[in-house]
Amino acid sequence: MLSALPESALGLHSGGGSITQEVAAPGADTEAKPKYSIKFGVIGMDHAHIMGITAAVIRGGGELVGFYSGLPKAAANFQKIYPNARLAKSEDEILNDPSIQLVASAAIPNLRAPLGIRAMKHGKDFLSDKPAMTTLEQLAEVRKISGETGRMFAIMYSERLEVRAAVQAGYLVKAGAIGKVVQTINIAPHQVSAPSRPDWFWDPVQYGGILCDIGSHQADQFVYYTGSTTADVTASQIANVNHPNHAAFQDFGDMMLHGNGGAGYVRVDWFTPNGLGTWGDGRLFILGTEGYIELRKYLDIAGRAGGNHLFIVDQKQTRYIDCANVALPFGPQLVADIVNRTHVAQDQEQALLATELVLKAQKNAKVLTFTA
Repeated sequence: MLSALPESALGLHSGGGSITQEVAAPGADTEAKPKYSIKFGVIGMDHAHIMGITAAVIRGGGELVGFYSGLPKAAANFQKIYPNARLAKSEDEILNDPSIQLVASAAIPNLRAPLGIRAMKHGKDFLSDKPAMTTLEQLAEVRKISGETGRMFAIMYSERLEVRAAVQAGYLVKAGAIGKVVQTINIAPHQVSAPSRPDWFWDPVQYGGILCDIGSHQADQFVYYTGSTTADVTASQIANVNHPNHAAFQDFGDMMLHGNGGAGYVRVDWFTPNGLGTWGDGRLFILGTEGYIELRKYLDIAGRAGGNHLFIVDQKQTRYIDCANVALPFGPQLVADIVNRTHVAQDQEQALLATELVLKAQKNAKVLTFTA
């Protein structure tokens, strides 16, 4: 029922017609004053996502104790931002520090799961950038070690967890604002920015392939918004359309998903043109039995400024919700989970189910060739 959350959270007014307003989500004050605190370390800075991951944990009450990277330039830049954290001489220095409760990482994708396994065996929870693993064998081992140790293997699916409009959409869906979810459609274009990319970016063995890499965000959203606890891949396909100098690279992919909570379609690509002004026009459509939601996450082309735009249509009206001020709960919730041994920030099984879906989709994808 809509009454499950306050009207300010749902973006509702008593009047009809189109609505434009800024919205404060429930628990907005948690960003200002975290309830719990932990100490954490960072290992692996191969992707710049580590900056957002670190900021989220600190926002939630984490104290950055130390960090390690085999990339001197990345480590130096990180040290400038966090001068109070010590630069460790080795990975083991972080893993063997008894004060550290959580290890966060944005290492090369195929190295993340093995690192997470080592962290869990050292009695620490782990927060990985996506994709958190690149093979089904890695997934099986993560599940095994997490179960044996009782440690968390969390995954930063930032396109939902760190996007304010996506958080707001979650509130609306959980409150029943569009009825029962039937399907999610994710369109996730990215800008390749080739000159800035490291060698591993072009190697599917290392980055996992396009569906495993980018698609992990979208699989997470499918699982979360449909509430699916079991799911599988209906069909998937991949292609290298426009990067002949990197023959193994994949710049296009899509997949169809089905679960016990609904259906899903995902398209991912590396074709965002330079003229857009940002790295991608990410869009999410959530179809329900009583209405639908559309998110323009990063911009509204030729429309409203900025990102975090949410549109909702129900049986009574069409509304626009500006989500710029919606709180981001993941950091505080994760820190609380580590302290209390709960799973509020992220359901462990759903997080790994999303990974399982993209690993299967990638492994079994039809390879397309365009010759015309």
